[in-house]
Amino acid sequence: MTNPTELLRSRYGEIPFNYEIDWNNSLETLVSHRSVRSYLSNPLPSGTLEWLVAAAQSAASSANMQTWSVVAIEDPERKAELCKLANNQAWINQAPVFLVWLADLGRLAHIADSRGLPHIALDYIELLVKAIVDASVAAQNAVVAAESVGLGTVYIGAIRKSTQEVATLLNLPPFVFPIFGLCVGYPDPDAQQPAIKPRLPQPAVLHRETYKLAEQDEAIAHYNDIMKEFYTEQKMNVTVDWSQHSAERIATLDYLKGCKYLRETLNNFGFKLL
Repeated sequence: MTNPTELLRSRYGEIPFNYEIDWNNSLETLVSHRSVRSYLSNPLPSGTLEWLVAAAQSAASSANMQTWSVVAIEDPERKAELCKLANNQAWINQAPVFLVWLADLGRLAHIADSRGLPHIALDYIELLVKAIVDASVAAQNAVVAAESVGLGTVYIGAIRKSTQEVATLLNLPPFVFPIFGLCVGYPDPDAQQPAIKPRLPQPAVLHRETYKLAEQDEAIAHYNDIMKEFYTEQKMNVTVDWSQHSAERIATLDYLKGCKYLRETLNNFGFKLL
C-alpha cells in the first residue's frame, strides 16, 4: 500500500494537513487518480464492463428516477468515428472500451407515454440538471471501480462539440443527451504515464460555515507556484501560471467551440428548458 503522506504530497505539491485516519485501499485508489492517455489494446476480462456498470448503478440517484444511461463502444469503426468527433484524441481508438455517458430523460418520457401521462416537467431545466448530476456521480463510481482493478480511465468532454453527430451515430432518441465519454483500458506500461496532478489547496475549495471568495487569493497564488514547478518537472510546455491559463479560457468563446450553441442543441434534443 502506498504511503498516504507521499500521496498527499503528490496531490497537493506539499503536505497540506495533519491527519489521524485508518488508511485503506479505497482512499488510496481515490487519491491516486490520474488521467491515462495511452492504452494497451487488450480486451477487458469477461464481466468487467458489467461490474463497472454495477458500481455506477450503486451511486446515489435523485428520487431513484435513475435518469442516466451509458453506451459501451467496442467496435473499432464506431470508436474511430467518435474519435474524429472528439478532436482526434488517439486514446479513444486505443482503449478497448469507450463509454458514452448520457443524461437520459427519454426513458421516463417513454414510460409516461406508455401510461398515457404527459411529461410536462421534462420541459424544465431542473430535471436535466438532475440527470447530468446522476450520470456524473454514476460515472465517477465506475472510474473508481475501474482503477481499483488496475484499469486506467480518462474523461472525454469533447464529444459535446459534436452532439448531434454523436446522437446520430449512437441512435439516441429525444430527451437523451450525451454528456461525456470515458476511455477504459489497461495503461500501456511502455508509455510514460502522467504524474498525479496537484489540485488547488484546500483553503481555496473548503469553506467552513459560509463561502469566502477574497480569502482564496493567497491559496490560489500559492497554487500558481506549485503548478509552475509541476509543469517544469513534467516538461510540459506551459508558459503561464494556472490562473492566467484558466482566465484566458473564459476570456472569449474560443474555448467553448461547438459547445457555445448548447441551448440550441438541447432544443434539438427535445428539451425546452423553461
